[in-house]
Amino acid sequence: MGRNDHTPMDGDAAERINAAAQREPDSETARSGFDDRATAAADRNSVDDDYYEDDEDELS
Repeated sequence: MGRNDHTPMDGDAAERINAAAQREPDSETARSGFDDRATAAADRNSVDDDYYEDDEDELS
């Protein structure tokens, strides 16, 4: 599997990661800041989705 063969982070996955970090604040996920990075990635991916959805609307 190559570097580009992954599922982009989405809001649902980021919420699950954040919930896990809140449940276990001493976990590696919480201490490493992964929950914040997951949220930021989901936000970035959401912006891309919105851009393409707007673009499709203009084509109709």
